[in-house]
Amino acid sequence: MKKIKTIALVAHDNRKRDLGEWVEFNYRTLVQHKLVSTGTTGRMVEEIINRKFEQDHIKKEAFEITKLKSGPLGGDQQLGGMIAEGKIDFVLFFWDPMEPQPHDVDVKALLRIAVVYNIPIACNRSTADFMVSSPLMNEEYHPLVKDYTEYISRKI
Repeated sequence: MKKIKTIALVAHDNRKRDLGEWVEFNYRTLVQHKLVSTGTTGRMVEEIINRKFEQDHIKKEAFEITKLKSGPLGGDQQLGGMIAEGKIDFVLFFWDPMEPQPHDVDVKALLRIAVVYNIPIACNRSTADFMVSSPLMNEEYHPLVKDYTEYISRKI
């Protein structure tokens, strides 16, 4: 991971408010990095950050937010592909454990691929707070990725 991280932001509908409040509190940290988000979450994050710039009378800085498709329309899978390609440094995924999702298999696949590639993933506000306040947030970091050569070359 480079000093400037690529951070994925995802939230289920019932958790968008939580993520929005978290983004509002942490926007000064977030705008120093590249942001990637699924569908409506991306629009929400962009609106919050732009509003905070205006409220705080800060000259609008250029911040990058790449908006993918909505999760149920393939956004979770797009994000998983970006993780597999080494394009995501960490994920903030505020998912709703109480509400069944029409794309539960995609959610599970996204969580799985983050673990496979040893990408830090926060699924709640407390973990997100710990991640962005870590000294590693503003340093280069090289996560150890498990070598799956033996798995790939196994006989079927």
